[in-house]
This record gives sequence, structure tokens and C-alpha cells, in this order.
Amino acid sequence: MSLIKSISGIRGTIGGKVNDNLTPLDVVKFASAFGTWLQNTNNKKDLTIVIGRDARISGQMVSSLVSATLQGLGISVIDLGLSTTPTVEVMVPELKADGGIILTASHNPKQWNALKLLNNKGEFINADEGAIVLDLAEKEDFNYAEVDHLGAYTTRNDGFDIHIQKILDLPMVDAEAVQTKKFKVVLDAVNSTGGISLPPLLKKLGCEVVELYCEPNGHFPHNPEPLKEHLGDICALVKKEKADLGIVVDPDVDRLALIDENGEMFGEEYTLVAVADYLLKHKNGVAVSNLSSSRALRDVAKKHNSEYFASAVGEVNVVTLMKEKNAVIGGEGNGGIIYPELHYGRDSLVGAALFLTHLAKENKTVSELRATYPPYFMGKKKIDLLPNIDVDGLLDKMTTEYQHEELSTIDGVKIDFEKNWVHLRKSNTEPIIRIYTEASTQTEADELGDKMIEKIKSLI
Repeated sequence: MSLIKSISGIRGTIGGKVNDNLTPLDVVKFASAFGTWLQNTNNKKDLTIVIGRDARISGQMVSSLVSATLQGLGISVIDLGLSTTPTVEVMVPELKADGGIILTASHNPKQWNALKLLNNKGEFINADEGAIVLDLAEKEDFNYAEVDHLGAYTTRNDGFDIHIQKILDLPMVDAEAVQTKKFKVVLDAVNSTGGISLPPLLKKLGCEVVELYCEPNGHFPHNPEPLKEHLGDICALVKKEKADLGIVVDPDVDRLALIDENGEMFGEEYTLVAVADYLLKHKNGVAVSNLSSSRALRDVAKKHNSEYFASAVGEVNVVTLMKEKNAVIGGEGNGGIIYPELHYGRDSLVGAALFLTHLAKENKTVSELRATYPPYFMGKKKIDLLPNIDVDGLLDKMTTEYQHEELSTIDGVKIDFEKNWVHLRKSNTEPIIRIYTEASTQTEADELGDKMIEKIKSLI
């Protein structure tokens, strides 16, 4: 069973049986549910939804199904075609649409696809709204339009141009400073839409772009999640080309990973750290990430006499806290940059422009810049439990066990020790506790995880 229904949308593998995989009937049902929800929550008669897709092989099919379904409800569709998640998010309010649907399974392999749902601000719908959409899909209580009231279908091919110009117009993006450096950049876009959105931006910033896997054909040449173990090709090419840096994005271009001039990973946690360092240096304020992101962001905020706050895991939770605290910058430690001056969504394009501005103004190499940040290492482990074990009860016991430490219980249990931390989260689908740790060495981070596993076992 590879169909996952969540508050943020629906994703699954293409083909197979209805309700088990992402079949055409499932696509129609959930597009109908989202369209119906928008109709029920809007007082206006004529609604418009913006859609866009990444380059995965099933994208055109899924897009056609979604468009026809929305038209069948009487909702007009503006189709951006091949796009990125942040571009769709920017274009929803730009076009004064009532919502948006991004057709992407993000970093999942090519057999996956998904419908990600946006409100009229171009932001992901919240938990309560998502629950209503799921309920509508379950009940299949839809009322389709009669023939004279079908929705219109139009296309736009200027999404990238508008998105890029908005980035270049940002006061904190200094195109002239970047242009003087004439950076040589290797780009790995995993054969998706980063390959047609990032090169125009980089070239306007005066960069020489060496393209690797930039043909948007949906045939991912490696695991599309931008982690070190998947990026051997670009690391080697950066060294071969004597490039200043490498840029890697996932298929929908909301995660940004960086490679230094030596072909070494900058560290996915440190994309956000570097961008925050630049922004907070010029404007004191608030930085936000989730509980499982690096402590380095807190350290950088403190260096600039700024505040740091942590949200529950999940982009919607980060955005909610950013709005509450009026944050200057936020995001997630997986390379997700959220810059509210542009929009409240993870955006690799604005992340790249801000990082290059920072790099140009610091007049350092990428490796020299990375060396200015606190060295932290993360560990990820899990403990499998018997189905009859009360996972919530175990986490409560851990809270009591470490009550004299700095604790957060907004999302599992996070224990902040003086020199390291551990975050314990339960799985929503399995009797598992996931254990995230961070320390000043990899060995220490792994040992802390092992110590927590032993402590949990002692409390069973």
C-alpha cells in the first residue's frame, strides 16, 4: 500500500489498485475534494486554481486529470506547466487565484507523485483545513457543474520570469556584488525543473553555469534526495571544473544543498545557517527552524543579538511560528529556506540568490565561509517497539526522567543539554520512536543516540 493521505495533500506510487496507490480515480477524488472545499469556503461564484508540476514522468497525466476535474467542478485552471513548488506559491497571489495545487512528490523516487494543496496566499493549507479535505474525499460528496458552467483552462509560461524578477528586486539580493565575482557554478537539478528555473537566475547574477542533469525529463539519475551519499557526481565535477561551488536541488526545487570548491558538502543544515547569518547581520530580528534542525542557527542568531525559536517539525508549523514572531528568516535543516520578504514557502531560488550575495560580500571561498560556523554533527536512529507498547507513555517517562534539563514537548520530546541535544518523536504509522541527536562530533552524536535507546529500553 503506497497511498499516503495527510493534511498537506495526498501522495503515492503511480498505478495499481484504487485506494492503495495513486491511481487516476484517486487523483480525481482528491482534486474534487480540494475544489469542493474551496467552493464551500469562498463566497465568490467563480474560482480559479493555479497548478504546476515537476518533471516526473507521470506529471503530464496527473496534471491533465487534475485540470479536467477542477473544470468539471466549475473552477477555472491556470496551468503553469513545468514549474517549481516555490514558483507556484509565488504565482497564486500574483494571479489573485483562490488556491493552488503543486503536482510533485518532492524528493521521492520517480514512481511517486503527489497533490500538494495551497490556499489563496500560496501557502500550504493548515491541519484543520486538510482534515476537512480528507473528510470530503472520504465521503465523495461532490457536485459537478453543468455543461454551461464548466471552468476555463488557460496556460501561463511566464512563471519563472516573474519569480526570478521578484528575487532580483529584493533589497537583500545584491546582483551587482554577485556579478563582479563571476562565480563558476555547477548545478545538479536531478533532471527536473531546477534545470530550467535556476540557470536563468544564476546567469542574471553573472554566474557561469555548468549544467549536470538539467534536462527536465523526469528520469532521475540518482536518488533525488540531496544527501551526501547521492551526490558523488557533482562533487567530482566541481573539482574537475575548478568551480567556485556546486548547487543541488530536489525535483520540486524547495531544498537547496551546496558543495564547496573542494567538492565537499557544505552541509544541508548549514544552508539556512549561512543565509540567516547574512540577513541577521544587516537586520536584527528572529530566526525560526524546527526542533530537529541544527543548533548552529541559534548560535548565529545569538551572535547577531537576535532571537531564535523552534517549531514542531513540518513546514506549516515553521511558517506559523515565523508569522507569530515576525521572523526575518526561517526554514528547515534539510536545506529549506523560507524568506518572508518574498513568500512563506521553502524556496531554493531565493536561497541561492541570498547565499551568493553573502558569499560575494564576505569575499571568502565556500569552504572558508563554512569554517566560520560552529561545527555540529547530527545522528539519526530509531527504536522499534512492540505494537502493544504505549509510545506516548514512554515519552512522558522520558520527560520526567530529564525534567531538570531544558525541555520542549510541542513535538515529541526535545532535551537540550549544555553541549548537545536529543529529539524523540514517535512515528504516526508504526510503533517506533525516532531519535535525532546533535553534538560537536559525529561519534558523540551517535553515542548520545545509543544512550537514549538504552534509557528508553530501561523504562519499558
